[in-house]
Amino acid sequence: MQEITTAEFEQHVLRGGKVVLDFYSTECPPCEAVAPKFEGLAALYGKDIKFVKMFRQQNKPLAESLGVRSSPTLLFFDNGVQLPITLTGGIKRSDIIHQLDSMLSKERVLEIKKAIKPTVSEFDVLILGAGPGGLTAGLYLCQAKVNTVLIDIALPGGQVSTTHEVSNYPGFIDPQPGYMLSHNMSEQTKQCGTIYKVAVDVTKIDLEKKEVVIDEFETVRAKKIIIATGTSPNLMGVPGEKELKGKGISYCATCDAKYYGDKEVVVIGGGNSAVEEADFISRFASKITMVHQFDALTANKQAQEKLFANPKTSILFSHEPRSFVREGDKMITEVEDLKTNTISKLASDGVFVFIGMKPNIDLFRNKLELDQWGYIKTNEDMQTSMPGIYAVGDVISKKYRQITTAVADGTIAAIAIAKELN
Repeated sequence: MQEITTAEFEQHVLRGGKVVLDFYSTECPPCEAVAPKFEGLAALYGKDIKFVKMFRQQNKPLAESLGVRSSPTLLFFDNGVQLPITLTGGIKRSDIIHQLDSMLSKERVLEIKKAIKPTVSEFDVLILGAGPGGLTAGLYLCQAKVNTVLIDIALPGGQVSTTHEVSNYPGFIDPQPGYMLSHNMSEQTKQCGTIYKVAVDVTKIDLEKKEVVIDEFETVRAKKIIIATGTSPNLMGVPGEKELKGKGISYCATCDAKYYGDKEVVVIGGGNSAVEEADFISRFASKITMVHQFDALTANKQAQEKLFANPKTSILFSHEPRSFVREGDKMITEVEDLKTNTISKLASDGVFVFIGMKPNIDLFRNKLELDQWGYIKTNEDMQTSMPGIYAVGDVISKKYRQITTAVADGTIAAIAIAKELN
């Protein structure tokens, strides 16, 4: 694998045969998550396909000319022709493999697959998810000398790692950058001895057998499982959202706000996340228009006061997005006034979406007892409806979802499990 610059693009990409190009950025958790997948696949496919990477900030004009507007973004080329598939954001290993396979003959793909040997590893406790709840559980378990593995499809930290500042975590007088708070949590748990298997694809979860298959070839078994899979951003489901994700629509201010210096953006939402992230985006953007479905913001009062005092920000209350299209270099957000049902258009350089979260339970949705909103029910020891399966953090049914409550959940589950195993 090789890192290149714009000056080397023609030689290594356009005249490089079959090529996959990774545009990455700094301070970008999704970029860090895809990096080990990219490197691992380069070892498998590197004889047939050239793997190159490019630092997006230092090659911005080229990136924009190729339609790259967020990081990470993977582009695929075959003899100088850019293929229509673009992967961006939280890129899965399986999606990369699917595209790489499509560039080779079936016979060659089979040869590469044969080089992948299935493995099995066993632990006392398997933690699914490396946010504050999972990391805290891992810390307590390893200090109790319980053999523990932590599995995550991204890097450790969860949503905290993409939050620009955390001002309400005990022990810190000044607000902490989210990525540093999550980094310190992760390093503490890692140094204690918890085994990490992160930035992987979770292929299958069998709660009855207490087995998790990662990256299609490694089976991880345990006596107990802690589910700490957290939540993911809600999608609006309106025309253009899916097609323009990563191409003008972003769900991560920490990752992408820096690309909108002196530009205009639209922010969808009016809760804590939307208001706090809009404040962060205003450090870069020249103008922010917020679109909120209600006639008042739902964020905490302190965050609202700060937003209202920001001269860069205006708010469209009682409005909802109806579609997104790109016209040249501009994003056009079509919005409806919910009181008059009139439609208007907002032109901007980019759109950020913060409209709430949903629990990440797709791989075991029908296995556990859930509440009416789809969150996992637990008892006071964080046990679920299935023996040997625990759940902590934002994925469980509870009144408040904060970093501190996730940490408390992880503590309780770890202590309960350690006592039971001993």
